[in-house]
Amino acid sequence: MDAYFDPQILMIILAGAVATYLTRIGGYVLITRLKRIPPRVEAALNAVPAAVLTTLVAPAAATGGLNVTLAMAAAFLVGLRLSVLPMLVAGWAVVMTLRHLIG
Repeated sequence: MDAYFDPQILMIILAGAVATYLTRIGGYVLITRLKRIPPRVEAALNAVPAAVLTTLVAPAAATGGLNVTLAMAAAFLVGLRLSVLPMLVAGWAVVMTLRHLIG
């Protein structure tokens, strides 16, 4: 059992948990203490969803292969006209079809 327990790894995990907790609670405390949100902070907060989406989609598009790239393109095009569920279904259908045909 001692081979699986490394105090250094445990400390790294705990430090990561504490850092994550402090950044999350710090943002909440900061925003709740403001009487009004400054326009620059509001603009930065509005940019967060696009930044997160980019960090999730870009690596998959770059390294996922042709079927993943085509599925993302199909989902994007469907997403321009329809809601989220049809967009996910279109992306899933394209990637499953291409994986079946191409392998």
